Amino acid sequence: MAGRAQYEELARQLSAIGAVKRGLGRILPPDCPGGSAAVLTLLGRHGDMRMTKLAELLAVDMSVTSRHVAHIADRGWIERSHDPADKRSRILHLTDAGQEQLDELFRRSCELLADRLSDWSDDDVALLTDLMGRLRQSFGDCRSTPRLAPGAPATDPVA
Repeated sequence: MAGRAQYEELARQLSAIGAVKRGLGRILPPDCPGGSAAVLTLLGRHGDMRMTKLAELLAVDMSVTSRHVAHIADRGWIERSHDPADKRSRILHLTDAGQEQLDELFRRSCELLADRLSDWSDDDVALLTDLMGRLRQSFGDCRSTPRLAPGAPATDPVA
């Protein structure tokens, strides 16, 4: 088992990971802030879902989720339809325009990561990816087991 000094250093490194997230956030298009990108990413990875499920995956209040959903619905990136099983609920569905926006987000994220990690070996990138996945699982991140669409990239732009 790792010692206290190792956990302290890990805590410092995780705290500093905000710089990486901010760097990824800076490449987002002006009309697609981080919350919008997170919604698109989750819909792309998990498929159609209710607002309650989306709020759970985002780990935010329903009012915050509603604002994000309204923003991307206004841009035509998602559709909100009545749930046939419960007419009071809405099902969120990624539109073709939303998929195009998501593809652009992934392209930008992948380009930035490829640029910033260009001096890393393939093995180092794979190891980091594996270890980050394990870390998320250790914390019970419900986003760790996505349903990927065929040909979809396995990375999240911001989520």
